[in-house]
Amino acid sequence: MLTMQEIKSHYFFTDEDADLLRTLYPLAEANQQRFADEFYDYLLSIPETAEIIKSDLVLQQHKKTHQGWFLNLFTGTYDNQYLYILQRIGHTHVKVGVSAHFVSSAMTLVRQFIMEIIHENFPDREMRRRLHRAVEKIIDINLDIIGASYREEEMKKVFVSHRLESKLIQATERFTYGLNLVLVLALAGVSISIVSLFVWDILHIFRGDMEKGILSALGSLLILWMMIELMDNEIKTLKGGRFNILVFIGVIIVAMIREILISTLRHDALETQAFLAGTLLILGVVYFLVAKSQQFRTTP
Repeated sequence: MLTMQEIKSHYFFTDEDADLLRTLYPLAEANQQRFADEFYDYLLSIPETAEIIKSDLVLQQHKKTHQGWFLNLFTGTYDNQYLYILQRIGHTHVKVGVSAHFVSSAMTLVRQFIMEIIHENFPDREMRRRLHRAVEKIIDINLDIIGASYREEEMKKVFVSHRLESKLIQATERFTYGLNLVLVLALAGVSISIVSLFVWDILHIFRGDMEKGILSALGSLLILWMMIELMDNEIKTLKGGRFNILVFIGVIIVAMIREILISTLRHDALETQAFLAGTLLILGVVYFLVAKSQQFRTTP
């Protein structure tokens, strides 16, 4: 938690600035009622803030409170007690439901009001410039401290949910990682089975069934290649990479090629083989379009 002295140093607020603001106190005291009237004319013109002021009694109480805050801008004393007062003002705004947006916009009106007073009463240009700088600093400090109260209140609201969300996200990430690990192990097991299938297909060649053995062995090799690609992609995912959709499409294409080979061995009808060939063509077009899309996104 910053002290008032630290906050003032961050805004380059000096004792000279405090003295300059103190010279404005008589003018602020003389114009406090005018300030309150203009300030609440503005607030009452906004439906969101007008809802908070439900009666004339509440209006008069709020005017009195803001008159006190307005005069405190020019006391020349800005210590930790002043910091505490501003923090209470911020927490009160949060409790009654005043949006931080309207606090910021209302500060613009305060700036303009004070600048008008300075222009009306200080003909010397250099003096006006010095007063303007001091006023800008103290209003920025007020806005900073009051705004911090909103942030503190919002953090209180989201702290519990934020911790819960973090725990859930972490647990889900670990669960997903575990599933990917199981998938890699499963793919490894299936790959071993495919190697056995490939060996069995090779045996067909030595038994004299040359055509069936070669085509079946080729199909087994395609499946084995497909499994290698899937395993490689899953390993990259485990290392933090992204799933490559092209691998998935490529696997489907390989499976379709194997189906065409098997269909040829079975001597399926021409219509069936034409359907498989047409499907393979469509998959090839999809693969091409996806590859081009990825290339376009990665091109600087």
